[in-house]
Amino acid sequence: MRTSIRSLFATVFMALGFAAIGLAPRRSVAQDQPEAKRKVVTRVVPAYPELAGKMQITGTVRLEVVVAANGKMKSFQVIGGSPVLSKAAVDAIDKWKWVAAPQETKEILEFNFHPQ
Repeated sequence: MRTSIRSLFATVFMALGFAAIGLAPRRSVAQDQPEAKRKVVTRVVPAYPELAGKMQITGTVRLEVVVAANGKMKSFQVIGGSPVLSKAAVDAIDKWKWVAAPQETKEILEFNFHPQ
């Protein structure tokens, strides 16, 4: 009797597990990555800050950039990352130029900083 209850529970748990897997939303890797809406014409790579090197700071900076219709950065918001690294990313983005478009767009950009 004990064996049959165990096997019954095992069967029920396996069935629930497979049902959960089958009902889980499926996403491709491409959906997890933010897509650029506009093509970049001029791209400047952020410099790794000297202070970050001295403090051994590495990491990723995420920015939400509003690009004006003329292709220049209108505004930005730091979504994540060290303030030391964020400043370097913003300084570089300020020099970027995007293709002109009929209206402004929001771009999500990600920069990985590490010593060279």
